Amino acid sequence: MEKEIKMKKIISTKEAPEAIGSYSQALLKNNTLYCSGQIAINPVTGDLIMDNITNETNQVMENIKAVLKAANMDFSNVVKSSIFMRNMENYSEINKVYAGYFKENPPAREAVEVSALPKNVNVEISIIASH
Repeated sequence: MEKEIKMKKIISTKEAPEAIGSYSQALLKNNTLYCSGQIAINPVTGDLIMDNITNETNQVMENIKAVLKAANMDFSNVVKSSIFMRNMENYSEINKVYAGYFKENPPAREAVEVSALPKNVNVEISIIASH
């Protein structure tokens, strides 16, 4: 579903977790998609996937994939990503899952350790994509 707001399009899909605050899943402006940070909420059940960091990261990436799809994009359109993690010791496992979604020409990125994330998750990822 797309809603036009002053030359911006709000991108929303039921295939990713609903926005639970005063933000949109993503916003499209001038062929650039700004995707809000995604955490490992299963959009079907509403459950957090936190049994291990690999499954948690995979759910985050699947949520991003759904938002990209709603904007008629895929991971090849991603130009920038930001990874926020609660423990840098998870970097290697997070990176392994993340890298699997970018077959060629991965985007610019930063990966930072933070003291806390929403719902006490271990990883949150946001992206910017462009046509």
